[in-house]
Amino acid sequence: MSLELDERYSRQILFRGIGREGQRRLTGSRVTIVGCGATGSAIAALLARSGIGTLRIIDRDYVEPSNLQRQTLFDESDAAESLPKAVAAQKRIVAFNSQIAVESRIADLVPENVEELLDGAELILDGTDNFETRYLLNDYAVSKRIPWIYSAAVGSYAVTLNVLPEETACLACVFPESPQGTVETCETAGILNSAVNLVASIAASESLKLLIGAREKLRRTLLSWDVWYNERAEISSAHPKAGCQVCQKRAFVHLEGKGRPHITLCGRNSVQIHERQRPIDFGELTRRLEPLGTVRHNDFVLKFFREPYEMTLFPDGRAIIKGTTDIGVARSLYARYVGS
Repeated sequence: MSLELDERYSRQILFRGIGREGQRRLTGSRVTIVGCGATGSAIAALLARSGIGTLRIIDRDYVEPSNLQRQTLFDESDAAESLPKAVAAQKRIVAFNSQIAVESRIADLVPENVEELLDGAELILDGTDNFETRYLLNDYAVSKRIPWIYSAAVGSYAVTLNVLPEETACLACVFPESPQGTVETCETAGILNSAVNLVASIAASESLKLLIGAREKLRRTLLSWDVWYNERAEISSAHPKAGCQVCQKRAFVHLEGKGRPHITLCGRNSVQIHERQRPIDFGELTRRLEPLGTVRHNDFVLKFFREPYEMTLFPDGRAIIKGTTDIGVARSLYARYVGS
């Protein structure tokens, strides 16, 4: 390493578990974070400051004022501009560590683009907000034998799991099916930023162990922690579950896209519409929509306000319709203002 890098990471190098050789490995590593909300942005900041060589950040969403309570890479100007989270994160990381490579991808991870977006990663980290995407991550990681780390936080509760294909249980071993019925979300149960930072710190620490080759130090449990009620639990994940459909029978139904809905609820009184292969000219669409409501756009998103709805449109045609959870209403609004 150069003298400049040696000084930047000197306190980390002094830690016996990492040392100079471990730091050299970190500066040559490639990590992908899927989702840059609360957990994802906290993990991204920690790993970027630790000197991960290349960090790819994938996120489909944009910054809003309600994010600022817990999403540590963003500020008020990002929310005012409705910057895509991946772009805002890249901008902030480059400002405090210009010596690493940061790649932003404004995208919703789906079976059609998973190969392209996750290609080249040594480690995949979960910063998503839904099990549909996590099962897709699990399918891809297991099929390619790439380690990944599941992390989630809601309310005061945090949970994380290391998945080491062919060594430990995978996500489908622990959760064979997605949680059923009413599930708490940040929009219904709120969230403490301390729970977010706890799980992000644990996931980042496990990442460092894995990337420097200290696999014997990796935790092999599903760990949950409630920071408000002081409750902690661990369930062994040391071995794959016999008969697991994914890691034992290698049935990758999520990777194959079977049964994936075209439209999914975002969980905050809004509907996401997946429209690919529909490039949007923001300038032209702005001229069309201005007589009908309030429109503003930057290079990354267009926002159209017409009470009681708000539409956020991305260049690839994907949209988030806020103000309804009715898929029919959302599809009708999209067809009316963007096209059928």
